[in-house]
Amino acid sequence: MPSTVTSHRRRGGSTENRTQRHLTIMDVCADLQITRSTFYDWRMKRKAPPCFKLPNGALRVRRDDYEEWLHLHYEEVA
Repeated sequence: MPSTVTSHRRRGGSTENRTQRHLTIMDVCADLQITRSTFYDWRMKRKAPPCFKLPNGALRVRRDDYEEWLHLHYEEVA
């Protein structure tokens, strides 16, 4: 199961800890213990989790899409 990535956000003067809705490519690579080049190789072969591009060109992965992708690729070992 993926690790929980958290961030702190200011709201009304208090710090709130919440689960991120979007993951960076580095978050995904760290969770899967793969290199960035492996991720981009999978992406080119359309085997990576679905990504979307921010206006600055950076890629993000929606946490829900990542969780679903993991579930689809989960294989029970007998």
